Amino acid sequence: MTNCDQYREAIAADPSFDGAAGHLSECSACQAYRKEMLALNQTISRALALEVPQLDVPELPAIETDNIVALPTRKWASPTWMAIAATVVLAAFVGFRMVGSGVEYATLGDELLAHIDHEPASLAVTSVAVSDARLTSVVPADIARLDHSSGLITYAQSCVIRGHSVPHLVIQGEHGPVTILLMPEEMVSAPQTVTGESVNGVILPVGNGSIAIFGGREESLDRIEKKVLESVTWST
Repeated sequence: MTNCDQYREAIAADPSFDGAAGHLSECSACQAYRKEMLALNQTISRALALEVPQLDVPELPAIETDNIVALPTRKWASPTWMAIAATVVLAAFVGFRMVGSGVEYATLGDELLAHIDHEPASLAVTSVAVSDARLTSVVPADIARLDHSSGLITYAQSCVIRGHSVPHLVIQGEHGPVTILLMPEEMVSAPQTVTGESVNGVILPVGNGSIAIFGGREESLDRIEKKVLESVTWST
C-alpha cells in the first residue's frame, strides 16, 4: 500500500505519475502536492521554451570569391549537449526554489510567513499522521527530542530558514492546521508576535534557539504553545 511519503517521492521525480491513483483519490494532502508539482513543471517548461524571432538577412552584393579562404566549419551543439544544458537549467531552477529566493526580509517573522505561503500543500486538513520514519528523518536525534503530545503531526519537511535546515511540522488544531518551525540555531531574546493576512503566530525563545507557531485567526495558540514547549527538547 502506497503511503504519502512514497507517493510524494514518486510525484517529485515525475509529476505526471499516476501509479497510486487509489491513494491519490483518498488523500487531499497528496492531491494538493501533485497540483503544486504539476504547476511547477509547467512553469519550468514555459521558462525553457525560448521563442527565437525570425532573422531577416539583407541581400548582399555579389563578391569575388577568388581570394577567399574557407574557414573550418563550426560544429553546433549536439542534441545531447542541448539536453544537458536544459537539465542544468532545470536543476538550477528547482534548487533555487528549494533553497530560497535569496530575498532578504526585514524580520524573522516576515521570512517565516513567506515560507509558509510557499508551501500551501502543508496546510491540508487531514487525519493521516506522518510516519515515524518520516518524522525521525526530519527531526533527527541530534537536533531535538520530540514526542507526539503536541497533537496529530500531519506534515514533516526539512526546510531552509536563514541558511539553516529546520524541521517544518504541521499539527491539526481545533480550527485547522497549525504550523510549527523548530529553529535550534535561531535565538530570539523575547517572545515575538507575528500577524499575517489570515494567520497569527508567535516566535518563542527556547534555550539557545526558538520555536515558531502559526495558526488561523480563530485558533487559540496559548494551549498549543504549552504542549509544544513540553514536547520539544533540544539535543544540544
